[in-house]
Amino acid sequence: MEIRAATVADAAGIAEIYNYYIQNTHHTFETEPIDAKEMEDRIVELGREFPFLVADEGGVIHGYAYAEHFRAKNAYDYSAEVLIYVRNESKERKIGTKLYNILFDMLSDTNIHAIVASIALPNDPSVRFHERLGFQKVAHFQEVGYKLGRWIDVGYWELINRA
Repeated sequence: MEIRAATVADAAGIAEIYNYYIQNTHHTFETEPIDAKEMEDRIVELGREFPFLVADEGGVIHGYAYAEHFRAKNAYDYSAEVLIYVRNESKERKIGTKLYNILFDMLSDTNIHAIVASIALPNDPSVRFHERLGFQKVAHFQEVGYKLGRWIDVGYWELINRA
């Protein structure tokens, strides 16, 4: 398994993973599948300022992780939100941990001080995963999203970059 920077050639594989979550879970608040072109645009845009990584095994993308601006106002310039998605059938292979560890190492070489992860709740596996990596819950918003016929809470977890 190689962890490397995403390229536009990975867009279809990344979109396939993400579309599973869009169509089958409440883990993302997007409701319509995206195509490879939309994902290409996201890879290029996000990759201008932050790492966007993939877990590649023999040309198959098994997961991806990236950072983006937490908020647009200038005082947030030292904070980033991180997102991670792993192919559903590839879970339990430590792919997420490998992706995040490299992503966090890369962020430690920047001016990022606070790393934020938002988790649509309930999602016990994601909560355990983030807390195992040192994140602490800092906020909980009730019923802020509506998807798949129900209201969804969102929690925020934070990791202070100590590098």
